[in-house]
Amino acid sequence: MDSRRSATARLRDNPYNAAMATSASTRLGFFQRARGLVETLAWLRLVAIAGQALTVAVVTFLLGLGIQVAPLALGIGVLAVFALFAFWRLGQPWPFTLAEAFAHVAVDILVLTYLLYWTGGVDNPFVSLLVIPMALAAAALSLRYVAAVAVLASTCFVALALWHQPLPPLHAANFAATELHVAATSVNFVVTAAVLAFFIARLARALRAREAEVRHQRERTLRNEGILAIATQAAGTAHELNTPLSTIRTLLAELQRERAGDASLAADLALLSSQAERCRDILRKLVEVGNRRLAGTPEQLPLKDFVDACEHQFRLLRPEVELAVAFDGDAAGLGIEAAPDLGHALVNLLSNAADASFASGSAAVELAVSVTGEHADFAVRDHGTGIAPGHGATFRSSKQHGLGLGLALAHSTAERLGGELAAHAAPGGGLVQRLRVPLLANDNGGR
Repeated sequence: MDSRRSATARLRDNPYNAAMATSASTRLGFFQRARGLVETLAWLRLVAIAGQALTVAVVTFLLGLGIQVAPLALGIGVLAVFALFAFWRLGQPWPFTLAEAFAHVAVDILVLTYLLYWTGGVDNPFVSLLVIPMALAAAALSLRYVAAVAVLASTCFVALALWHQPLPPLHAANFAATELHVAATSVNFVVTAAVLAFFIARLARALRAREAEVRHQRERTLRNEGILAIATQAAGTAHELNTPLSTIRTLLAELQRERAGDASLAADLALLSSQAERCRDILRKLVEVGNRRLAGTPEQLPLKDFVDACEHQFRLLRPEVELAVAFDGDAAGLGIEAAPDLGHALVNLLSNAADASFASGSAAVELAVSVTGEHADFAVRDHGTGIAPGHGATFRSSKQHGLGLGLALAHSTAERLGGELAAHAAPGGGLVQRLRVPLLANDNGGR
């Protein structure tokens, strides 16, 4: 035993496992950031298309500036087609990569450079709009791609300084060239400030939400790894216990035969023998559960039978508890996938509720079974003091005794089955732990 290390320690100490988990979490975070950037650029692109078309119309027809409309219309049209493609791409299921997000930024920079080439190059007051793609990229992409965006934008700016079509002279009688430049610069500043304030704030909010989701998934993965390690260790322990348990049962049988005349000792030996038999049944059930899980044949039971089995097991464990079970409506006849860990989770919740009630001088525990939509609800109520400070949503036990695994296992079981575990204060005092799991598919369809 000393030469072996537990599965939990191997998972915790293996640097390869830790590195893989961290790397996967980092990649997922980058994928989420890339999607957030592409989505922000897609909406910003629509604003840019409308603004560019309006600017061309005003400059051409209101101010009488003889710019070349055909090349500008071609550039705006290309940007409109790419905008449609971007929205189509956002509707597809496959993830975004950083390279794809960089490509979207590059298209926007190149199209803007093309439009600026035909409208004065660096002499155009709107040349500073090249900063917006760089700012958005810096908020979402990795350092390598941010550097690439900066190099591309800088190259385009230098190219515009060297090669561009000069703006024709202004023919509007009410506007001087200097006044027009000041007005255009002012509009450019307002547009840039508004775009950066709105879209970067929107992008940052989306990134924070997605990073919180990534952290939640990572915590869930780590918790499931810990539970898997516990299960692996439990399976190994069950295998090792089989031999000494068989020896204990054999010796107890011999002692019962030899001490049959001693009434007091015979009663104790009978009790020990029954406990040994119970241990053997538990090990057999563990093996049966493992075989059923490997074969992919979960047990399906009516809710009434499942609850009766859990109630019977709980009353054997805690005969001193006054358990009251109630079914709401037609819930008793509906079916459920009676996974063994679901039964353990429900019994653990009942046991925790009993401890909480006893701590407040009560022996009452209530179990209410109901159906909400396509889910079965198991509401376990105690008559204790409620949620302890600091333990409101952690799903960790606050008891001084015990292994502290009951709530964590129940929470993990609920998530694995597609349900949830929640807690709230009960009217009149105490706590309600609500375990919700899906009903069977045939029952869902019939409701």
